[in-house]
Amino acid sequence: MPIPSRMTAIAIREPGAPDVLVPQERDVPVPKQGEVLVKVAAAGVNRPDVMQRQGKYPPPPGAPDIPGLELAGEVVALGAGVARWKAGDKITALVPGGAYAEYAVVHETNALPVIPQLSMIEAGAIPETFFTVWHNVFERGALKSGETMLCHGGSSGIGTTAIMLAKARGARVIVTVGSQEKAEACLKLGADVAINYNTQDFVAETKKATGGKGAEVIIDMVAGDYIQRNYEAAAMDGRVVQIAFQQPPKAMVDFRPLLMKRLWHTGSGLRPRPVQDKAAIARAIEEHVWPLIAAGQVKPVIFKTFPLREAAAAHALMETSTHIGKIVLTN
Repeated sequence: MPIPSRMTAIAIREPGAPDVLVPQERDVPVPKQGEVLVKVAAAGVNRPDVMQRQGKYPPPPGAPDIPGLELAGEVVALGAGVARWKAGDKITALVPGGAYAEYAVVHETNALPVIPQLSMIEAGAIPETFFTVWHNVFERGALKSGETMLCHGGSSGIGTTAIMLAKARGARVIVTVGSQEKAEACLKLGADVAINYNTQDFVAETKKATGGKGAEVIIDMVAGDYIQRNYEAAAMDGRVVQIAFQQPPKAMVDFRPLLMKRLWHTGSGLRPRPVQDKAAIARAIEEHVWPLIAAGQVKPVIFKTFPLREAAAAHALMETSTHIGKIVLTN
């Protein structure tokens, strides 16, 4: 089937509320050296997309202004030097932007094969959260079998992924959530303890659940006053991994627990990292996570899908924070 010269993509008219996301006609991108052109079947919706729409998270240099950090689809054209993929291959991939469109370019090393156990919608919901969780929980946080992980935002795309991967690799999992319904969903996914932060103190509950010891790894996307409380909830030699800031990134913190407990406080952002860094994470996921998906032990949780042109409605839903799992746009 011939590749058209023009396509529908979702543009950000100006920084603002969800209704600034508008369908627009754009040129179909041309794959450069090492890139493939993908006919997009599904694109996951993520918090960084919301921040970009609000004007708080500009795309890195060289990235498209079209939002969308993950996609699944069919390879339809190859740039020079592409070795792994051929036209017709079904892939899922991490991109620095551009996924909210009918076609997008992908660096071949940042893509993974869509295995038979995954639908295209499920495949489109994987890269951003799975890359983030793998790198931050297992590489930076060094979570081991038998240790306890505390993950804030347990019902989010990141949270649901972290629960499944941590459990599959033998860890205990504590999550924080904002409602009883979300607590039940997380327990059903395998979490050992779900703490409702609106009615419970996560520090006290984490200590209680670990016999006073605390959590070895804490995954935090909140910041603000959670920074101090994470230090209190951490075990000796604990690792606190910062992946986002939903509260102000500046806080007054008593750093004494850092010394007394020998804590590590690290963090990372995925989008601005060079292609080769993301390629290394992709290979690790293919080696360690794809077999878990193939065996049916892990599967992305899909909350709702929207047609591409309804991206504004998808963002409005994400901003309610009522979803459990992933929101996906489809073509």
